[in-house]
Amino acid sequence: MQPDLEIVEVRGDESFTCWAHGYPYRTVRWHFHPEYEIQLIVETQGVYFVGDHVGHFEPGNLVLMGPDLPHNWISDVPAGQSVERRGIVIQFPASLAQGMAATFPEFERIAPLLAESGSGLLFSAETAATAKPIMESLLEARGLRRVVLLLSLLELLADGRDRQRLASPAFKPDPKAFMSHAINNVLAHIAANLGDDLREPMLAELVGQSPSAFSRSFRKHTGQSFVRYVNRLRISRACELLTNSEKPVLDVCMDVGFNNVSNFNRQFLLHKRMPPTKFRQFHRMQAAASRAASPP
Repeated sequence: MQPDLEIVEVRGDESFTCWAHGYPYRTVRWHFHPEYEIQLIVETQGVYFVGDHVGHFEPGNLVLMGPDLPHNWISDVPAGQSVERRGIVIQFPASLAQGMAATFPEFERIAPLLAESGSGLLFSAETAATAKPIMESLLEARGLRRVVLLLSLLELLADGRDRQRLASPAFKPDPKAFMSHAINNVLAHIAANLGDDLREPMLAELVGQSPSAFSRSFRKHTGQSFVRYVNRLRISRACELLTNSEKPVLDVCMDVGFNNVSNFNRQFLLHKRMPPTKFRQFHRMQAAASRAASPP
């Protein structure tokens, strides 16, 4: 399912937006936008989606997301009931961060945080508790006070060493810019032939290396072993098929290159912390919620 584009409206006399919403709400759907987003859940629990990550949330769930990262939070609220304020949202354009970095050398501290946010970052309950009064103050703040509070919040998040990346590396293009031509060919071959029987010796021969040299080179350029890298891609491809097709789990398993369902289920559970049937169930629930939130 393709995410919807959310148009983030920032007032002409402000550089970012801070707002709160309840549940259900029009933006509660699988969506993306070019702005960074910080979201704090203050009420309800349920299931949330960030990239290819699926997790459970409750009050105190604090997440920072980079530009164009699809996301959605679905609350476990009975049909016909509503919640007045589920969460607080801050959204700011990349140009704001770039402008601050160009103007203030001190902003360099924030750069790693924003770079990591491309995968989505989850913060601890302790960090969320400290962030909550800052974000609540931002809802009412005006003028320069808003900027002071935003910088305080970003400083808090940058100092949060307990942050956890959410989306897997396979969800987005590999950012490594210095990968050798040979390894690029191997990665292209893997991506194009995931459903085939891929073995390290065969690919080592493809690039004219010994198996041991290929293994070292592959790990150096990808940061992962060959088997782990292939399994991550296969599980990512399986997620696409489970979400966008009605194929039985067995067919999905075979299509992405696993030769038995037991191994597929084991790897899926390892990477997604749930079986493939549960993953598909959650995404169907998300699709239903998105349709319900769409205007007639």
